[in-house]
This record gives sequence, C-alpha cells and structure tokens, in this order.
Amino acid sequence: MANSTAVKLVASCIAIVLWLLMVSGAEATVTCNDVTEKLSPCVDYLINGGEIPTDCCDGVKQVKAASSSGEDRRTACTCILDAAAMIPGLDYNLISSLPSQCGVSLPYKISPSTDCSSRSVEMCDTGNGF
Repeated sequence: MANSTAVKLVASCIAIVLWLLMVSGAEATVTCNDVTEKLSPCVDYLINGGEIPTDCCDGVKQVKAASSSGEDRRTACTCILDAAAMIPGLDYNLISSLPSQCGVSLPYKISPSTDCSSRSVEMCDTGNGF
C-alpha cells in the first residue's frame, strides 16, 4: 500500500512539473531589449542606405528565430515600430525591404501604420517571419 501511495505521489509531482513547464513556455520570451539589441547594427543602414552589415542581417534572423509564438511576434513587431518612431531619419522603404534583403519573409509590411495586433502578425508562420 505504501508503494502505491509513493508511486501516485511521484506521478502527481511529475504531472505538476510538466504542467508548469508548459505554462511557462506559453509566455512571451522576446523582450524589447532583445529586439533593439539585435537590430541596433541596422540603424546606420536604415538611415543612410548602402550595404547591409552582416551583423544587421544576423540580428534580423535572431529576432525571427526567437519569435516562435504569436505573442513573441506581436512583441517584436511593437518593439520595432516603437524604436523606429524614436530614431529620426529612418527610411521606411529600407525598413520594409530589410527582412527580404536578409532572407527573411514577412506576410506584412513594416511601416508606421502596421497593426502589430493583427492576425497576419500573430499567425505568421515561424519559418516565414517574426
């Protein structure tokens, strides 16, 4: 009888730990600090044009890779637009073409009018965008 109770207790503990891991995994993991840090090498290009720095495209790809959930993609989108609004002289044509120039596809255009809460941002396939 004691062995049966111990087995049930261990099974219950394992179930609780697995549930906690699933719940914690559902939260957004991308932060604005992550996004701005990874995309900061792009700023000079987005103002002046020219050749895209390798570390800029690396950052674009890292943000994409980190944005695995709908919440992460919304967070990244919002952070990008908020940061862009604070940097004078950014060329939004360069901003909107940057993902494709770096080999990343987005089903929406990055512009001041982009609605980061839209379904196109949330449902974006993890293989095709932020």
